[in-house]
Amino acid sequence: MRIISGKYRGHVLRPPTGLPVRPTTDRAKESLFNILENKYYIDELNVLDLFSGTGNIAFEFASRGAIEVICVDKYPKCCKYIYAEAQKIGLNQIHTVTEDVIHFIKNCPTQYTIVFADPPYEMANQEDIIALIFEKELVKKNGMLIWEHHKNLNFKNLKHYSETRNYGDSAFSFFAINE
Repeated sequence: MRIISGKYRGHVLRPPTGLPVRPTTDRAKESLFNILENKYYIDELNVLDLFSGTGNIAFEFASRGAIEVICVDKYPKCCKYIYAEAQKIGLNQIHTVTEDVIHFIKNCPTQYTIVFADPPYEMANQEDIIALIFEKELVKKNGMLIWEHHKNLNFKNLKHYSETRNYGDSAFSFFAINE
């Protein structure tokens, strides 16, 4: 796993073994950032990364200059790795929160331009978490929620749904609040 673009392009991320994660592939990550860079200036974004795991997506945003990246994961070992790696390479805009994602969403007072979420593929009631993110107004106007999931899940009937892009067994569904 590596950072594919930005100031730290090529930096290899070596998380400890045994983390309960499924990192986004480089191919899918590169495609995602091509989409985002056609819509946003990455260096103007504040980003919320839910179910952060290894921080793979957070490191990519930070390397490309995002103003702030908040990583939320309930596993202390994941947050500890993300924090230590960010400090080691100087990505001081990455901050970690060790907390259950649903609890965090319910109590978060901040809005973000980009909310990225990569829950476990087998997680039940993903639609409810998506709805809660919008109910709690975590996504700024003209912002976006990006939900990574198994390609067999379908979120087309949900409010704010925009589109889905498939990459192998993974997919990104995009939800937006447009004015």
